[in-house]
Amino acid sequence: MASILEQLKIAFSSSTCHPYFFFFLLVVLVLKLATRAKIKTSFNLPPSPKKLPIIGNLHQLGTLPYHSFRALSQKYGSLMLLQLGQTQALVVSSADVVREMMKTHDLAFSNRPKLRASEILLYGGNDIGFSSYGESWKQKRKICILQLLSPKRVQSLSLIREQGVAELVNKIHQASLSDASSVNLSELLMETIENIVSKCALGHKYANSRVKELARRVMTQLGVVTVGDHFPLLGWVDFLTGQIQEFKTTFRALDAFFDLVIADHKRMQRETNHCSTEKDFVDILIQLQEDGMLDLELTNDDIKTILLDMFVAGTETIASALEWTITELMKNPMKLKKVQEEVRKIVGHKSKVEEDDISQMNYMKCVVKEALRLHPPAPLLIPRETLPHLKLRGYDIPAKTRVYVNAWAIHRDPELWERPEEFIPERHENCHVNFKGQDFQFIPFGFGRRACPGMVFGLSFVEHVLANLLYRFNWKLPATATDIDMSERYGLVTSKKVSLHLKPISFSI
Repeated sequence: MASILEQLKIAFSSSTCHPYFFFFLLVVLVLKLATRAKIKTSFNLPPSPKKLPIIGNLHQLGTLPYHSFRALSQKYGSLMLLQLGQTQALVVSSADVVREMMKTHDLAFSNRPKLRASEILLYGGNDIGFSSYGESWKQKRKICILQLLSPKRVQSLSLIREQGVAELVNKIHQASLSDASSVNLSELLMETIENIVSKCALGHKYANSRVKELARRVMTQLGVVTVGDHFPLLGWVDFLTGQIQEFKTTFRALDAFFDLVIADHKRMQRETNHCSTEKDFVDILIQLQEDGMLDLELTNDDIKTILLDMFVAGTETIASALEWTITELMKNPMKLKKVQEEVRKIVGHKSKVEEDDISQMNYMKCVVKEALRLHPPAPLLIPRETLPHLKLRGYDIPAKTRVYVNAWAIHRDPELWERPEEFIPERHENCHVNFKGQDFQFIPFGFGRRACPGMVFGLSFVEHVLANLLYRFNWKLPATATDIDMSERYGLVTSKKVSLHLKPISFSI
């Protein structure tokens, strides 16, 4: 968000943009007059920091907006209205306010804003994560919950997970035998998750295809906030900077790839007469499409958006959760020792960790919860947008207001959590607070109608990979490192800015 000003500066400092300079001044003047003309005296709006003409509060956002939002909220309150260019944004930093949103106004807060990246990359913003609330969205979400991401379906994918984790363990084991001082664990985790998700969604044939590169590009570009997102009348600037063309190039490549995948699956289904017992997500979606039993007519584009959501929501989020969990354990060696002792005691002398073993690893589950508390993959969740004008905590919230829920700030609220900045897995032992969307002080997966439908899917991956890495290896910092860089890189998913490099030492089973 802070890069909006930089994008404007680049656009208007370019020699090719000089003909537009006076047009820009004209637009600025019109916006200024329009702003002054608005009559707001009849509204009781939430408190707001002082803003500059035209850009509003954009200058107050740093490279990590959730940090900036918390700093501003500590001064102006947990319900705060910002002016981000031409966009009104409500920032929520309180569990109590989130509870009221959910209990009283869940439907009113269930829409999504129209953002340039999602509109282009996600078939008009027609996916589950970014689409507007409505019947089409409800039907697609139902398909995901009942057909693709149900506990039964997740269990059926256990063999693919086990194979993927075995490959990861073997790579790390080979590295431990070499003279290499460390492995790039961040990169290995991402590759492993991408391979597993590719096999689950598209089948084994496409595990090493171009989809991983394209999905990474989509993840990066979905995190881009364009000039047009905050200044709709200046949307043409995004064409001048080449940002729109970048989005379209990625979309065309991904769309063509999915066309080939769907056509290939339909051909294989005709040849085998639907007799395959090992069905991936494409097979399931094509079957639903052909059966015609849904209230929604499932088009090929609908199938593509659902598949894309599997990659967008199911790769970097899982990899980030694992990366931060292992990072926190390395920063807290006593916690690392405690969780490894639990894992190794439960697994015994078996060659691998089994699903039944993981269900008994109570402390490891607390470790994962604590990492998600401190480092929610999407610290601001996905922004929402109000449908009607409404009242919240006595304040008027206009229709079409963009809403940011600062989960990161709520998770670190000292009124809700004792020693909130510290990594203390024990706080989750014998604790009734969970992350399923009903305890509003802990919402890494969101809440209400727009909560993440892939929670079970994601957690099964995180726990399975983590348990194996803790069981099979001891971990040390490279000889050249004295500490771990904890700086963050903000995007659609927040990950470590500096990759996690660790030295693995194989554990004798």
